[in-house]
Amino acid sequence: MRVCVYAGSFDPPTLGHLDLIRRASGMYDQVRVAVLINPDKKGVFTPPQRVALLKKITQDLPNVVCEADSGALLAYAQRVGACAVVRGLRNEADFLYEYQWALINRQLCPQIEWVYLMSDPSCAHVSSSHVRQLGALGFALDAFLPPSIVDEVTEKLRGTQK
Repeated sequence: MRVCVYAGSFDPPTLGHLDLIRRASGMYDQVRVAVLINPDKKGVFTPPQRVALLKKITQDLPNVVCEADSGALLAYAQRVGACAVVRGLRNEADFLYEYQWALINRQLCPQIEWVYLMSDPSCAHVSSSHVRQLGALGFALDAFLPPSIVDEVTEKLRGTQK
């Protein structure tokens, strides 16, 4: 079975994240969506809440597994037997950052391929941090989030400013 990993903080998951998950699900037998903890990012949603949101937006994709992990991406990919790690590229800055990590990871674990998918142009400008800021300020999030989680995310984000 060909397994790939798509990892991130997903705080919250956006339409861009869902687009990449859908596309990866058509390329691999199983997509392991891993909520990884980035110590440099202060999260609004807990890891279990992020996993629940991801499960809600991917419920129609039977080959997608969503879970949290506290380790490093490369260690997780090795542990689940992944042949590839899928990453999204929104812009030139993403490319430069990801390219450096790809070289390092390839040296550490050459049997895992690093696959880069260009973001859909309609989502390339959106990040979870933008969504958090807009939601906390009371803006509508319908254009940035999957419909099944808009209300839940909006409620949580508006509560962060109280």
